[in-house]
Amino acid sequence: MSDYRPISCSFYDELEARATTGQRCTLHYRGEDGELLTHEGIIADLYIRDRVEYLRCQDGFELRLDRLTAVDDREVKDYC
Repeated sequence: MSDYRPISCSFYDELEARATTGQRCTLHYRGEDGELLTHEGIIADLYIRDRVEYLRCQDGFELRLDRLTAVDDREVKDYC
């Protein structure tokens, strides 16, 4: 597993807001091979494990936050 690179605090705030409201969203992310993938769900939790930030959806899907490229139409690169 590569070194973790934290996402911006402002994008993290965006994720927290979606988790708080229970809003269904589409997560766009890079898989382990670099392929672009999507997952639709409701963010249930944001947490840290071994100094790496993750999100967990209500359906059990988990994702390292540094793999995210966008949530719905909000791209990670647009946040600082």
